[in-house]
Amino acid sequence: MSKLKCIIIEDEPLAVKVLSDYIQQIPFLQLDGTFKDAILATTWLRQAAVDLIFLDINLPRLKGMDFLRTLSQPPAVVITTAYHQYAVEGFDLNVTDYLLKPIEFERFLVAVNKVKTARAMPSEKADTKDYLFITVQKKKVRISFSDINYVESQREYIRIVTVRGEYVTKMGTNEIESLLPSQLFLRVHRSFIVSIAKIESYTADSIEIGGMAVPVGKAYRDSLDRL
Repeated sequence: MSKLKCIIIEDEPLAVKVLSDYIQQIPFLQLDGTFKDAILATTWLRQAAVDLIFLDINLPRLKGMDFLRTLSQPPAVVITTAYHQYAVEGFDLNVTDYLLKPIEFERFLVAVNKVKTARAMPSEKADTKDYLFITVQKKKVRISFSDINYVESQREYIRIVTVRGEYVTKMGTNEIESLLPSQLFLRVHRSFIVSIAKIESYTADSIEIGGMAVPVGKAYRDSLDRL
């Protein structure tokens, strides 16, 4: 897969530095430019293609949401802001994710993995799979998405807890996250991914699924609240 070309539209120098540093740590991202306001970015976008925009909301001259409305065919957009209240408006405009400042790297990684997964999906549309195969003790085991309660990271292994039983396989959390449909599953902790449909109740600190309490990481609470 080729690298995702991205730009940052942000007027806070510290935020630009943080995002730039994060982007440099992700092998599939390529930073092509940074812009202090949306007008400058608009001029640049007329001449160059981009896959992902990191967009601040409170920008000089033209606000982030207003800028987003001017794009007839916007690329993937990740909103970066210090304000919760714009989340609903952002998702109405079909943004990929919404990062609250100060942005933690772990939460940033979740957002860009969503973009990466969505970019890979067009080539897979003809195959509307509702399952995946994992390797368990040298055997390929089929697991339906609808059976999964949650996934737990156990160092270099993951434990997939389903309504039919548990399966342990050697795989990273980020890898299994990229294989699970983002509309069905949600990362709620550094070590946990849950099935949205199986959530029975939740607090700021935990989610109850199948009688088990799954912890919620601070960096993921805003994603959970959006549900």
